[in-house]
Amino acid sequence: MQRGPRAALALGLLLLLLGALLALREPAPEPARGEARGGGAQKTFRALLAAGREQQQQEEGEEEDPPAAPVRRGIFWSRELEARVPPGFAAEEAAAWRAAARGARVASLERGGCGRSSNRLARLSDGSRACVRYGVSPEQIQGEALSYHLAGLLGMQQRLPPMALALVEARGRQWEPVREELRGSHWAEGAVVSLTRWVDNLTAVVAPAPWGGGRPRALAAGELGGLPAAQLVELVQWSDLILFDYLTANFDRLASNLFSLQWDPRVMRRATSNLLRAPDGGLVFMDNEAGLVHGYRLLATWDPYNEPLLRSVCVFREGTARRLAELHRRRNAAAELRRRYRAREPLWARLGFLSERQAELLQARVDFVHRHIAQCRAQAAAL
Repeated sequence: MQRGPRAALALGLLLLLLGALLALREPAPEPARGEARGGGAQKTFRALLAAGREQQQQEEGEEEDPPAAPVRRGIFWSRELEARVPPGFAAEEAAAWRAAARGARVASLERGGCGRSSNRLARLSDGSRACVRYGVSPEQIQGEALSYHLAGLLGMQQRLPPMALALVEARGRQWEPVREELRGSHWAEGAVVSLTRWVDNLTAVVAPAPWGGGRPRALAAGELGGLPAAQLVELVQWSDLILFDYLTANFDRLASNLFSLQWDPRVMRRATSNLLRAPDGGLVFMDNEAGLVHGYRLLATWDPYNEPLLRSVCVFREGTARRLAELHRRRNAAAELRRRYRAREPLWARLGFLSERQAELLQARVDFVHRHIAQCRAQAAAL
């Protein structure tokens, strides 16, 4: 009789242990419909932008508070947000660098670091460095120069490294110290090359959520609430970049990544071509030689990528929209670009300007972007 209670106690303990083991083996509950889960429900635009921010904030410290209203008047970035955008290359600093580069002697030429094998990294006599780009054809150098000055016309030039043209003359003062290196470069005597300021400590940039998932998604005011300031600041710069690449028909940046999706489904998660980030967070629009001249010859191939990118943007810098509205109203985009190019580039005549047809295409694309901005304004007013 004394063994009865002990047996009951042992049986009770055994049942408790079995219950605990079963609880540990019980599968986790399925996430509710719409919750993020690897390979599961599709994430929203805002969720994609916010992905990984918690961990980054823990590593880097708390994120700066976002502006109360990142967008004003339905389609324009707020002034407070624009003021947070890193300044980039100031106009006075860029002008001073271009003047110095034209007058400096090339002390050395090195391979690597500047793109294709025909390019060189130059050390100038003042101690600065520059990428010297020798185009496969002169129209690539022309496109680089014209894209740079179009960016100035649009108020975006601070995002592009300072650039000047130079004439290759082995016996000339500028190139005399590297005469032997020129022989090994196979550059043609009298060719026009571009000198672009070398910038240290640049890092790769992956396209953010509106464009990083493959098919471009809408970047509109309603999707921006609560996003961290750093992401909003980057999106301000991306909105200019998308417009710039459409106007110049530059296919050698985000459009080429989109094109590669047909055989590489993960390409949008990798670095964007010819786009880098400075240490202060400012985007740097690099290597624009595919713009305007070369790009305008290939519109049928690349507009199926550049046009959806443009249509995905419905928030703009007000200054960009204002300049485009003026070029649309006056219908003088090519004339203004020519005036600016001639005034700021002594070697402009060596490469020439846009053909009449190319000038018409530039104006047509300005008009198209202006109409797109007007459509975004109308859509925002209807909400």
